[in-house]
Amino acid sequence: MTARTHSRSTRRAALATLLSSSVLLSACSSSDTGGSSGGDSASARSGGTLTFAVGSDAGCVDPQQVGSNDTIYSLRQVVDSLTDQDPKTGKIVPWLAKSWDISADTTTFTFHLRSGVTFSDGTELTAQVVKDNFDAVPELGALGTLAQGYLSGVESTTVVDPLTVRVRFKQPNAQFLQATATHSLGIESSASVKKSPQEKCSDGVVGSGPFVLKNYVQNQSITLAKRAGYAWGSSLWSKKGEAYLDKLVFNVVPEAGVRTGSLQSGQVDAIGSVGKANEAALSGGQANLQRRANPGVVFNLGLNNSRPALKDVKVRQAVQYAVDRQQIVDAVFPTDTEPATSILARTTPDYADLGSELTTDAAKAKSLLDSAGWKAGSDGIRVKDGKKLSLTVVWIPNSATNQPALELIQQQLKAVGIALVLKQIPITQLAPTLQSGDFDVAWGNLTRADPDILRSQYSTGLANFYHLPASGLDTVLNQQAATTDAAKRKELVGQAQQLIVRNAYVVPVVELQTQLGVAKKVHDLAFDASSRIQLHDTWIG
Repeated sequence: MTARTHSRSTRRAALATLLSSSVLLSACSSSDTGGSSGGDSASARSGGTLTFAVGSDAGCVDPQQVGSNDTIYSLRQVVDSLTDQDPKTGKIVPWLAKSWDISADTTTFTFHLRSGVTFSDGTELTAQVVKDNFDAVPELGALGTLAQGYLSGVESTTVVDPLTVRVRFKQPNAQFLQATATHSLGIESSASVKKSPQEKCSDGVVGSGPFVLKNYVQNQSITLAKRAGYAWGSSLWSKKGEAYLDKLVFNVVPEAGVRTGSLQSGQVDAIGSVGKANEAALSGGQANLQRRANPGVVFNLGLNNSRPALKDVKVRQAVQYAVDRQQIVDAVFPTDTEPATSILARTTPDYADLGSELTTDAAKAKSLLDSAGWKAGSDGIRVKDGKKLSLTVVWIPNSATNQPALELIQQQLKAVGIALVLKQIPITQLAPTLQSGDFDVAWGNLTRADPDILRSQYSTGLANFYHLPASGLDTVLNQQAATTDAAKRKELVGQAQQLIVRNAYVVPVVELQTQLGVAKKVHDLAFDASSRIQLHDTWIG
């Protein structure tokens, strides 16, 4: 039995409900404009340049290899995906694929492509191009772990006819339909796919998206130009055909205060990563604050479970009890940010509220360390077998909140006898560092509007950057990816969250809330389902 989008099949509707099984939080702004800067679409005008200041550069301009929001903002405009995801409902809808069939056991996905789609080099979108993209994903290396996770267990990708492609998995894989809506599986031209991962990172790629990469200067800027003749946008977009804007410029401005001043002065039209300290400066002026909670894995202390001290669950749990999440939120993060109440953000489908297990209890933390044999030294830092309980946390400067949040955590851990050393590394070094395993703790989060992000991150059969031991968690993660029963999947995802939190494999701290500052002259700048931005419908006037 198969199930086709927009067809008679009731099973298809049930499966769609499973694959987007909860309503995601819609965007809001300080002026309650629903995630855009207002404006009447009837008065929308074409032309103009949008200048956007971001805080960092990932050092790569291949959407399939980028995981940092600051760079995804620009590169998402270059590639289209087979499907899209409605940010309000979580429903998967057509984009490059006009429809699809899914086998009853979710092992086989058949996509029927739109005709007439071309890449910016003039070549056509065909089933062979999709196959070439998916076949190349395993060769992406350290930066391609997201895409690799989405396609893990793939048995074959087959060209059925020029506009029909079939992807078959060895085992049921219910998460895959949502994965086709992500930037990580954005479709690139055959010429781009043939390049090495390093060449794609440095030179960029050719996509079929509404904008074309024109110039990239590492750590300085990314410039995009409107794609002439574009006519195959997502079914969610209001405007048909080409984008309104002629040009997009993303400037890298690391200092949050400088970004804010640039927006106030009119030098830029939008800025990313607006922190609490800069909210007041933008309120009531010529800009709106737009915010949306990111689904996926929350900001956390990613513990390397293979480190001697961290192999002990009592030590990991002590770290978890020592962290005061509310204090961190109140002191550092933007308005309406929520402390973590699970490893998943509450806007993620099948999120389970484990807030009662993520409480702050310094006394409990000290007791756990005592029972694990770590005794307080003369300087207050605990010692065992002559070694201090000192951990180094690596972090990257892709958000203004990272350092102050970690400095607070540093104080909180010190209060129970754990020394935390902060080590900033370049954004380009994060993936190699995680892959090498040469770290104690890594600070970060990962956005995806599907709970299978847990399998991507914590299955010992995939990247397993945090060196979790093989356990029952693997079984639960594999089962949730396979089941076609929405209620069963919710139960399994809940179990996975409990296992991660109770074993403190990683320590959830705070949800990521994306907050942008957008000039009031900018209209219809919208968040997508992953709280990144889509600029096809955006206009200035």
